[in-house]
Amino acid sequence: MTAPDPSLEAAETAFRDVLAESPARAAVLLVDVHPADAVEWLRDTEDRDRNLVFGAMPPACQASILEHADEALTQELIAPLDARLLTQVLEELPSDEAADVLIEADDRVANDALERLSPDTADALRTLLSFDPESAGGIMATDFVVTQPGERVGDVVKSVRKGADDIESEVGVFVLDQQRRPIGYLSDRALLTHTIHSPVEDVMCAPFMVAVDEDQEGVAQLMAKYGLQSVAVVDDAGGILGVISAEDAAAILEEEVDEDIALLIGVGSDQLQTRLPILVRVRQRLPLMGITVVAGLASAQILAIALGHGSEDGGGGVQQAILRYLPLIVGLAGNVGIQSSTIFVRGFATGEVDEDREWPVFFTEWVVGTLIGALCGVATWLVAGLIESRTPGLGAAVGFAVFAAVAWAAMLGGVIPIACRRLGIDPAVVAGPFLIALSDVSGSAIYIFVAREIAMR
Repeated sequence: MTAPDPSLEAAETAFRDVLAESPARAAVLLVDVHPADAVEWLRDTEDRDRNLVFGAMPPACQASILEHADEALTQELIAPLDARLLTQVLEELPSDEAADVLIEADDRVANDALERLSPDTADALRTLLSFDPESAGGIMATDFVVTQPGERVGDVVKSVRKGADDIESEVGVFVLDQQRRPIGYLSDRALLTHTIHSPVEDVMCAPFMVAVDEDQEGVAQLMAKYGLQSVAVVDDAGGILGVISAEDAAAILEEEVDEDIALLIGVGSDQLQTRLPILVRVRQRLPLMGITVVAGLASAQILAIALGHGSEDGGGGVQQAILRYLPLIVGLAGNVGIQSSTIFVRGFATGEVDEDREWPVFFTEWVVGTLIGALCGVATWLVAGLIESRTPGLGAAVGFAVFAAVAWAAMLGGVIPIACRRLGIDPAVVAGPFLIALSDVSGSAIYIFVAREIAMR
């Protein structure tokens, strides 16, 4: 793990100190900070101060920060902006980023801002907003340089330099025919390595094109497979509408992977899970837990049938009934533990959870797991109480034991990744298998001990 940059830590400390006295002065300090770091600092700032700092920054700096912010932070930052201020920010953004900001803005403010923009810019943004946000048309940029056959490399380079401040960076140049259909492509490398007198026909290569309604994930996979710098987005007639850069494709793939992992372990698709309110996290994760509870209760009934229900009147029958619910415990505790550990492992990898946030995040994740354990425990108590009506107290014993085992697993799901990180061990390698084994064994022991102590009294 790379050691923290002392100068960056000192800069953040200075920012916090100045912020306590004057948000306007803090905004001046933030201007010289990389936008990615500025986003992190603003995210950890109180809402009122965050809006004051962002509002005091120049539009160009505000635009840079919005390019690095997630959807939730973007919504918070632009919410106080009126149409005039929002227009100034939009003018500093590439077309695809500007469209994303408009999506997060209030409808009335967004419409007023569009009216203030130049007709060409406003029309381009309205076109982008008309496409499915997850299609090629929804992620393309409309600011790019094109050329025609017969032009020289030197002329193309001049065009790129002239529009450098307004066009999407590092997307190359597409060669179009009279119907604006791509017939060639000039990479940045090609423009730099050929003489200025070379005709574009001798330098260009075959262009890659995608339909405007193509799914964004398919486009990103295509670009990754062939190592493309950019692709052209075309309409039904083959005319170019926009371009998608390799940077945008990489971001899409990362988002898709994060979303797939989140859905796989049953948490919400929000990228910054550790910054969501606790009750929101609980609500997102409950569906998977509900399925686990139903499956565990069904397993208990299958075991009851297979074992002939045992002798319900004696201690052996009670112990047998307790053991029937063991699969429920293993499933619930394992799922909660894996959810917490995955949140930590991903947070470590992306920088979302740095050393200063380890224990605050651990506490909130443990609270989330404990609340889930309490809800599942109550549900199990009620259902198992009805099913095991001939064994008084067994439902309460199972329900309370579920709560204890799940709360313990939630604790392990945070402690193990943190310990791995502190010991210099990759949490992704150790946390999963070790956590599952330890959670199964310890959770089962806790469940059996607690359930027997309550049920056998």
